[in-house]
Amino acid sequence: MAERLFPRGPARFFQRLGPRSQVALCQLPLTLIVAALAIATPFAWPTLVHSPLFLAGILLSGVLFLGCLLVPWERLAHRPYLLIPILDFVAIGLLRNGAAPLLPGLAVLAVFPVIWLSASGMLARSSLVLSFFGPMLIMVPSLAGRFPNLTPSDITTTLLFPLMMLSVSLAIRFASVHVRLQQRELAQKDKELRKLLRESREREKLLQTVLDATDVGIAAVDSSGHFLVANDRQRNFRRATGADDAVPGQGHQLIFGQDRRTLLPPEKRPISRAIAGESFADYLVWAGEGTEQRAVSTAARPLVGEDGQFTGAVVVYSDVTGWVEALAANQELVSNVTHEFKTPLNSVIGNVDLVLDDVAALPPQVAQRLLVVQRNAERLVALVADLSASASAALNVHPKRTDLASLVETSIGSAQAQAEHANIRLTADVPSPLWAYADPLRIGQALDNLVSNAIKYSPDGGKVSISARSTDDWVQLSVSDTGMGISSEDTTRVFKRFFRTESAKGAAIAGAGLGLSITKMIVERHGGHISCVSGQGQGSTFTLTLPAEGPPPSF
Repeated sequence: MAERLFPRGPARFFQRLGPRSQVALCQLPLTLIVAALAIATPFAWPTLVHSPLFLAGILLSGVLFLGCLLVPWERLAHRPYLLIPILDFVAIGLLRNGAAPLLPGLAVLAVFPVIWLSASGMLARSSLVLSFFGPMLIMVPSLAGRFPNLTPSDITTTLLFPLMMLSVSLAIRFASVHVRLQQRELAQKDKELRKLLRESREREKLLQTVLDATDVGIAAVDSSGHFLVANDRQRNFRRATGADDAVPGQGHQLIFGQDRRTLLPPEKRPISRAIAGESFADYLVWAGEGTEQRAVSTAARPLVGEDGQFTGAVVVYSDVTGWVEALAANQELVSNVTHEFKTPLNSVIGNVDLVLDDVAALPPQVAQRLLVVQRNAERLVALVADLSASASAALNVHPKRTDLASLVETSIGSAQAQAEHANIRLTADVPSPLWAYADPLRIGQALDNLVSNAIKYSPDGGKVSISARSTDDWVQLSVSDTGMGISSEDTTRVFKRFFRTESAKGAAIAGAGLGLSITKMIVERHGGHISCVSGQGQGSTFTLTLPAEGPPPSF
């Protein structure tokens, strides 16, 4: 590659010259040699000073070089400058025959016009004919001077030299053809590369336009953390954080945790986590400070090369300030409403309880009405408690080593009356003891919710069963029923607050859609997770996964 590219410098220099300079440059090597001969002749070969042919050769060579410089070749058509190398054969013939027998080797100077003609781009046939007969013209006069005393050696020398020049011309022709083919290939490849580069720039511009048009911030970084691609929203996010770092994720940045006051350490920032190889979603941070502070939900996915090596990551930023503020306002509203409901409801229940203490003195119809009031008031208290729990951002759990088997037994005992009333058979297949790291009060509440729901959504009787399995790290509790089931579309939404399936609404089953959301919150606060497997009319199975052991003690 280096050898192929090296001549491009001189070639580029030659192309920048004018026609006169180009012609003179082609003639210059022969002119310099003839000039050297002219200077050396009086000292080395003084007898040649009196040779008319030799002097005529030197003079013709000088005239030809001046013609190269003075003739306006750019105004003439059909490349008349090729007359110069043809006349060079005449000048070399005069020099060679005028200097014989002192300098018979001057005939070799014919190689210069041969090279010029062969590389000039003229017709191959013309250049080959001239390359043979030009040197022949140089050799014939000396051959004629020896006639009729010619020897086979004289004839061979006279023919061999033109054949040698013809071979040189052929070699130059072949080399020129090869070079031209290479130049065409290089030109074609250069054209293709320019086309690919233009298409690449167009695609890059299109990609940047698409990225800038999105309403989320997007940044792609390499494994060292340097930006590969970023859109306007991501740059706005960096400006909001006051980033002054050369490498993303480092330096001073106003990126806070969920409390909006504690600065995140560099290793906890989204880009730092991403270039560490983490994959995450819904990682909420707060950018900026004061009234301009924004809530940003971030997600990251790693970039992996063909060899499976980590090459970088893509980080996505979504401004969720409005959603977070709306959620906070909603939670505050629910919290305020439930707080205001508790006092009058407790007053109603307390007064009803006082009246029912002397139920024998009441007419049966009044006592029955008061029992209805008491039951519905207690139901409202339970609903308010659920609302308060779902609105609480700080549902506290206090896990410890707990036997889940006893919690299952207690939950079944509590639900037995409800199950008998609904003609439901309750079963449990749980080994005892079944140890897990859990808050017995909260997990008991979660089990009660699941068992109560299983009974409630099996209105035509059936079976509700609780099973368990464990590993060294996790314990799973599953609550299964044979009830109406949940469609596959609804299983992904069943843990959202206030969500109720259409089948439950159609069957007029009472509920507020809070039990499963509270259960999910409880399980996640334990570091576990909950899942649902169901089908329309095929029953449902809810599975709690809890850690079997707690964190190691600290000393």
